[in-house]
Amino acid sequence: MRRLAVNIDALSLNELKTLRAQVDRAIASYEDRRKKEALAELEEVARKMGFSLPELMAIQGERKRKPGTAKYANPADPSQTWTGRGRKPNWVTQALDAGKSLSDLAI
Repeated sequence: MRRLAVNIDALSLNELKTLRAQVDRAIASYEDRRKKEALAELEEVARKMGFSLPELMAIQGERKRKPGTAKYANPADPSQTWTGRGRKPNWVTQALDAGKSLSDLAI
């Protein structure tokens, strides 16, 4: 690691801002190089195993959540159901406000 000998206290405000901009660019450049090195290493490992990296990354996106099973139904209209996840439908809110419990709405 190189050690820079800079007397920061002797720099003007403009020189300090310039130095900060140079440091920010150097950090961004360093991070970009490290990302490229990591990507090249991952591509090499994938190639050795007989795959391409985009091919392996596509596998990750194939996993999807199954739709939830309905646990509650509207007594006035049994076609309206709710899994119990997410925001409560209006008919559930209205039934709860009317004094019913979720167990009264259970399928």
